[in-house]
Amino acid sequence: MNSKDLRAIAHVERLTQMGVHSLKIEGRTKSFYYCARTAQVYRKAIDDAAAGKPFDTSLLETLEGLAHRGYTEGFLRRHTHDDYQNYEYGYSLSERQQFVGEFTGERNGPLAAVAVKNKFSVGDSLELMTPQGNVNFTLEHMENGKGEAMPVAPGDGYTVWLPVPDDLPLQYALLMRNFTGQTTRNPHGN
Repeated sequence: MNSKDLRAIAHVERLTQMGVHSLKIEGRTKSFYYCARTAQVYRKAIDDAAAGKPFDTSLLETLEGLAHRGYTEGFLRRHTHDDYQNYEYGYSLSERQQFVGEFTGERNGPLAAVAVKNKFSVGDSLELMTPQGNVNFTLEHMENGKGEAMPVAPGDGYTVWLPVPDDLPLQYALLMRNFTGQTTRNPHGN
């Protein structure tokens, strides 16, 4: 049994109108990917609210892509008591994406180094997340440190090299694998 994760993004506009000047993203037991993605999404909600734009419901979908224990709006809305707790599983789960790597900042011509965190393969649909924006692509090629083609980045502890446009800033860049029919409970569809 665990408390569900708080998701208050739909209330950002109302909170800013009430005079709230700061929001805290909880993430002490989450990965830096979770914190980065959540901050990116809330930043957009805050900027939209400040510009007078209506709430973008696609932000909810983006948060659904994170591994989570279910979501609640906490005390921002009235719920039955059971809505605050997750009684089915005690771990976070994602049905949309998995954090698979962190760009190290090293480049070798058109290739950039990625510190692998979870397994991914040539042919996978990936998303490169940067503070400047996100890029989705299908991985067509990757190499090891010796310049040899690799079909699979086997998991944590490896470094692989991916082709990345020279003009793409990679400071603080993260790499996610988009799921099609898999989940983090069964990430390779087996």
